[in-house]
Amino acid sequence: MTLNADTEAREEEEIRQRVRQLSDPLRAEFHRRFKRRYRDPDTYATLNYLLLAGLHHFYLGRWIRGSINLSLFLIGILLLFSPLLFLGIVLMIGVTVIELYALFHSQLIVQRENNRIMRRILQELQTSPSPPPPAPTNL
Repeated sequence: MTLNADTEAREEEEIRQRVRQLSDPLRAEFHRRFKRRYRDPDTYATLNYLLLAGLHHFYLGRWIRGSINLSLFLIGILLLFSPLLFLGIVLMIGVTVIELYALFHSQLIVQRENNRIMRRILQELQTSPSPPPPAPTNL
């Protein structure tokens, strides 16, 4: 997975232009859905920084990768208390080194995820048979 800031920014702008072309009710629905699904780069980076065990992958909904990282990290911790101490250290360092990439590229990783979310919402809205009903108001 290669990340390029210019490519991600260009894609985000293209998506936003497509959103501007939606009717007012659809545009409001887009923003409502995106607000619910939006992922914050700072939250992702904090989860990665504080807990290099892969919990930031769960935040983006990447359950398999998160489970693999967390399992390897936990196995490494357990091995620290066994005769295989060296293997435990190697496992923990390996997971940490791999996750440093995600830490240093958190802005781009989350921007790519948010672009994917926006594309999916646009597709949902464009394939729906009619605009959504207006949101109920509390009087």
